Amino acid sequence: MLASGSPRRRQIALAEGWNVHVLPPPDSAEAAAAPRSAAERLEDYVLRMARTKGRAVADIGVTDAILACDTLSEVDGQALGKPIDVHDARRMLTSLSGKRHRVVTGIWLRPAVAEGLEPPPLEAVDESLLEMEPLSEDFIEWYLASGMWQGKAGACGFQDDRLPLRLAGGSATNVVGLPVERLRILLASLQQRPAR
Repeated sequence: MLASGSPRRRQIALAEGWNVHVLPPPDSAEAAAAPRSAAERLEDYVLRMARTKGRAVADIGVTDAILACDTLSEVDGQALGKPIDVHDARRMLTSLSGKRHRVVTGIWLRPAVAEGLEPPPLEAVDESLLEMEPLSEDFIEWYLASGMWQGKAGACGFQDDRLPLRLAGGSATNVVGLPVERLRILLASLQQRPAR
């Protein structure tokens, strides 16, 4: 069960050949989570949010395996979530212009419930580095008008081939929000867990 409403995460999972069903967590789950404090590292925050999403789906009574992720970008120590409007998107794109930034994903994977016993979840964090070439004001305005920034952390999508954005380290699938390479390791470790 993929605890996400992201069509990109679903596409990646299906491309991997995983048999996934989508069940986004209730909006109230994220809204009820404590906001990130100044002392909380981005890695800890995205992991906490992934855990919140996964637990919200588990609490509905889902017994299938549950996968939840939370992804944020960070530039100059400033986290960049999804922009709330076009002005916020412009601010984010301007802050990324000509700079290297990182994309961090928290992963929460709970195996299927067996015999009424809920197994402990696996948790991990994955990180990728991206470099954005300097963006002209004309390009930023064109990109904003295109609408491609909507619903994307940092107001930009790695898959948008018009963006002068390149992977400088880490996983490309992590940048899109579902770190396949790390998930393969977690899934393999589940296979090696002793039966209860």
